[in-house]
Amino acid sequence: MDMTLVLASGSKIRAELLKNAGLKFDVAPADVDERAVEQPLLESGFPPEDLAIVLAEAKANSVSEERPGDLVIGADQILAYDGKRFTKPESMEAARRQLLAFSGKTHELLSAVVISKDGEAIWRNVSVARMHMRSFSPKFVGQYLAQVGNEALSSVGAYQLEGPGIQLFEQIDGDYFTVLGLPMFPLLAKLRDLGVIEV
Repeated sequence: MDMTLVLASGSKIRAELLKNAGLKFDVAPADVDERAVEQPLLESGFPPEDLAIVLAEAKANSVSEERPGDLVIGADQILAYDGKRFTKPESMEAARRQLLAFSGKTHELLSAVVISKDGEAIWRNVSVARMHMRSFSPKFVGQYLAQVGNEALSSVGAYQLEGPGIQLFEQIDGDYFTVLGLPMFPLLAKLRDLGVIEV
C-alpha cells in the first residue's frame, strides 16, 4: 500500500514500540488541547473508555486532516480509579499524594488507539490493564520519587513500568503494551488488514 504511516504523538515510548516492531513511520505530534476536549465530556459523565477513544481520535483526526492519503495513528491513555479520571501529576507532591492514595489498591489504565485517514477515524480500539499496587510506606514513595525524578510527572500514574516503577506493583492483569500506552497487538493486526505490513 503506497501511503505513509504517521504517529500523531510526541511520546518516545510509543515511537520506540512502533520502531521495535519494524515499522517505518513519520512522527507528527498532534496540537490538541486535551483538557478542552475532555471537559464537557467529563461534565456529562462520559465513561473513561469513551473518553480515551475521543481523545485519541481528536489527535489522529487533527494530524490526518493535514496529511491527506496517509494513515495516522492517534493514542491516549487514561487512569481510572474510584470512579475518577486522573491526569499526569503536576508536581512531585501531587505524584506523592497520588501514589500513596493508590497504595494497596487497584486502578485501571485504559489505552486507546485510533487510525484516521483524510480527517476521519477508520478504526478504534481501547484496551484495559488492571494495575494492582502493593502496599508501600511513605518512606518508600519518597525514595522512589527521588530516584526517578521528573520522569514521574510524564505519565498518568507517576510510574514507568519499564523502570523502577515496577517495584510499586504486585500484579497486573492486561498486556504490557496497554500499560505503556499503545495496544500493539490489535494495532498490528489492523495494519496487516490494511496492507500496511505483510501478513
